[in-house]
Amino acid sequence: MSIMAAVYAGGWALFVWVGDSWWQLLVAAALAVIFAQLGFLAHDLGHRQVFRTRRPSDIAGLIIGNLGVGLGWGWWTTKHNKHHANPNHEDHDPDVSPAVIVWSQEQARRSAGLPRFIAKYQAFWFFPLLTLEAWHLHIASFKALFQGTAKRPAIELTLLITHVVVYFGAVFAVLPFGKALLFLVVHQGLFGVYLGSTFAPNHKGMPVLTKEDKLDFLRKQVLTSRNVRGNLFTDVALGQLNYQIEHHLFPNMPAPNLRKAQPIVERYCAEIGVDYLQTGLVESYGQALRHLHEVGAPLR
Repeated sequence: MSIMAAVYAGGWALFVWVGDSWWQLLVAAALAVIFAQLGFLAHDLGHRQVFRTRRPSDIAGLIIGNLGVGLGWGWWTTKHNKHHANPNHEDHDPDVSPAVIVWSQEQARRSAGLPRFIAKYQAFWFFPLLTLEAWHLHIASFKALFQGTAKRPAIELTLLITHVVVYFGAVFAVLPFGKALLFLVVHQGLFGVYLGSTFAPNHKGMPVLTKEDKLDFLRKQVLTSRNVRGNLFTDVALGQLNYQIEHHLFPNMPAPNLRKAQPIVERYCAEIGVDYLQTGLVESYGQALRHLHEVGAPLR
């Protein structure tokens, strides 16, 4: 966390130092990576992996999420906990509720308007649409604060507004209008693509559950999740979410320990006859995109 705080400050110091230059587009790309890495830290805080008690977790989460990145801590943790309780479940997992992208052929048949148009060839639309994901998360964070469900609406709103004012103020103070707009497009676009690219391998293309499926906890978590094998670079780049199966079985386990749990879980699944899927990063994207294309088949 200390390293990321220094890197975050360094990224913005570099932005100010570079000034009015087209090199700022590279700075925007670097800041997109930094924002995503901060998002991984917020994710771990949300699962109580970092501190023993709730209060410091919430304080750090609000600072990193709302103030640092501009994403609503309370809204996201509530949404993410629902996902963990019922991963890839059509009725209970908000991550597979039909929106612009649909996740099952039944959802595709029920779709209308823009989702129906996109669904026909959504595998080709998937990564381009991720360029809008960061904007979607920012807007959803604000909307959630006005729906009457937030625990700390005043604090969260203050921190989000502070982030927006400082972020846009800095960009438009340092760069002329045209370059500032391009900086925003590159930064937020790559931020969304990076986030989406780390989440897509985890569950996309895995079985989508319905109310007809009656699975115990272990099978519900393992059969809907996919691990991505790799090395230290993969672990860092994916925020250690490449150990998705272990993370879903033990969501409070500190992320650095997931790689140690992985062979134990894999052996146990083999002993009890539960399919355990682990693949390479490129193949994980291939499986996810093939699934999205198959989902749209009834509309083609």
